[in-house]
Parts: sequence; C-alpha cells; structure tokens
Amino acid sequence: MDNFTFYNPTRIHFGRGEIAKITQEIGPEMKVMITYGGGSIKKNGVLEQVKQALKGITFIEFGGIEPNPHYETLLRAIDIVREEKIDFLLAVGGGSVIDGTKFIAAGAKYPGHCWDIIESGGDVVKEALPIGCVLTIAATGSEMNNGASLTRAETNDKVLFISPEVLPRFSILDPETTFSLPANQTGNGVIDAFVHVLEQYITYPVHAKVQDRLAEGLLNTLKEEGPKVLKNPTDYDARANIMWAATMALNGLLKTGIPNDWATHMIGMELTGLYGLDHAQTLTILMPALWKYKKAEKLEKLAQYAANVWGIEEGSDESKADQAIEATIHFFESMGLKTRLSDYDLGSQAITEVVAKLKEHGLTALGEHANIHLDDVEKFMELAL
Repeated sequence: MDNFTFYNPTRIHFGRGEIAKITQEIGPEMKVMITYGGGSIKKNGVLEQVKQALKGITFIEFGGIEPNPHYETLLRAIDIVREEKIDFLLAVGGGSVIDGTKFIAAGAKYPGHCWDIIESGGDVVKEALPIGCVLTIAATGSEMNNGASLTRAETNDKVLFISPEVLPRFSILDPETTFSLPANQTGNGVIDAFVHVLEQYITYPVHAKVQDRLAEGLLNTLKEEGPKVLKNPTDYDARANIMWAATMALNGLLKTGIPNDWATHMIGMELTGLYGLDHAQTLTILMPALWKYKKAEKLEKLAQYAANVWGIEEGSDESKADQAIEATIHFFESMGLKTRLSDYDLGSQAITEVVAKLKEHGLTALGEHANIHLDDVEKFMELAL
C-alpha cells in the first residue's frame, strides 16, 4: 500500500426527513441561492421541503442547470451571485447540479477570468463560497468530494476541475428523494457509482486489503440492489444502500494508498462532449473494451473481481477474467445501458474525433501505468464498435 493523506470534512445527514436539518447548517444571517436543474424537484415536493427548511432565511433561486452543466449557464449564475451578494449556495439535485454549483462557488470568488479555473485544473482556486447539498440522484459522489465536471457548449468540451475549496460543508441524503426518478436515471446512477469503484479497483495488486474489501462490498451492494429499484422504485432499503454506496464510491476513501485508472472516465468525457451521450452510457461502452485490451496488465485484479464479486472461482485467471468481463457487460445491460458505440449510431469516425479531442486536451498518457496512448485508445475503442 502506498503512503496517503486522507481528509474529508463534509458532514452527512442521512435518512428520511433530514432535509429539515438545513436549519442546523445555514444561519439566519446568510443570504442563500438555491440551485437546481430542470424542475423535477418542484414536482416531487423536494423544493418545497427545502423552502420550508429555509424559513426565516433570505434566499433566491437559480434553476435550469443542465445535465453536464454548461459553462455559459454557470457564468450567468456567478453574475447573479455577485450582484445579490450571496453568502451560501445550496445545490438541490444530482451530480450535474452539484458540480455546477461548485464552479459557481469558485467563480464567484475568483478575481480573474473564470475559465482560468478550468485551465488550471482548479489550482487557481484559493477560496470559494460555502456549499451545501440536498442530493436527489445517487450517482456521482459529488456531494462528498472536491471535483466537478462541466461542458463548454460552444466547443463541445467536457472539462474537469478539482479543489479542496469546493468540498460541500454538508450534504443531505434522503433516499426518498430518489423514489420518483425515471428508470433510465436510476440505472445510470447505479452504473456510474459501480464504475467509479472499478476505476479504483481493477488496476494491479498493492496489498491493500482494506481498500479491496471496501471496493468489493460496494460492488456487491450495487449489483444486488440496483435491479431491485428498477422493479420497485420505492424500495427504501435498496435506495438507501445505493445512495450510501454511491457516496462512498467517490468520497476519497477508496482511492487512498492504491493505484487509480480513470482512463474510461477521461475518454468518456470526450464522448459526452462530442455527442451528448449520458456519462454512464460512455462508461459502459468503454470499460469492457479497455479491459479486453489491457487484460494482461489487469489480470490479477480481474480474476479477484471475478471471484469476490461474481462468484467465479473455476478455471485459469484468464478464463475468470473473461467471464468477469462478460458478467459486467450483462449487468450493465440489465440496468438498461448499452455497451457498444453502434448502439448509439456511432462508428469509426467517432473514434477519430475522440482521439483528436484527447490530443487537443493533452490527455495522451492515461491509465494506472500512464501507458494508454492515443494509438491504444484507437485500438481498444475499435473493440467497442
């Protein structure tokens, strides 16, 4: 196991009725901006619960944050925050709303051009407005981490920044807020969390038993509970397990002391930026193909994954790895996601365009060994056609 430093100060309020605890976190002297997306929180009653919890606190609303939030939209929010002298940002939604709110928080305090935040990867962020979250989609883990991704619509670029300054002060996780999600969003969320774990787990062994067992526990939880909520969307226990697993998958704990991959995510961001595919859709296309291409390097962990997650214990390590890849593909598809570029009417031209974007963004040495180069991307993506 490698050396590491771990710190995560986000306070979690988990369970039914916890939205009311907003009053424990935001003082009456603060002026708040509520941020949200397309308005589903108005239909399912979550926004009303938030407003009730903010009784006696001055607040304004900023809606319309897109899936893969647009840089241009967030700049408008930053202008309003400055004009209205907002003290606190409250994100009510899923990962896109929370990610967008993180950028608003950083941009509102940044004295230069806000695109500097992206170009620096977040290094220029020295302060940010405080953020709280009311989570409505279990998926990205953004409610308990310091990363955010957004899209620059004019250039079809999906970009990322990281800063400890945008860690949420608190997040409220009430599984009942996810009851009304459509099946595709539920499936996407489960798969997003599942792949977050895999990016940190399917690399190579470093004798990190705690991290391995945590990863395997999260993976088993997601594969067991995911199908349940597709059948019964109001299964509280299953929703609760999924919500906490998704948060734990990317709150920084799992990655400590171990190698991380993230090639699938980096390449998937380019697919989303270029073609508008859901984030989870890109992951299910790319990860099985990458595993097939890099099977020799990932063989030990794939065989371990086969045994401890899928119960595949017979045969050689290579046979177990192959079976684990097929089991993963089947799970992705059982959650309603496709696993090939052709399923989305994309062909070899998409590979060429993705490789060009990776080159433009300087992403030319990916993976846990930094040995996935542009020619490798082209070759393994051909396995996903």
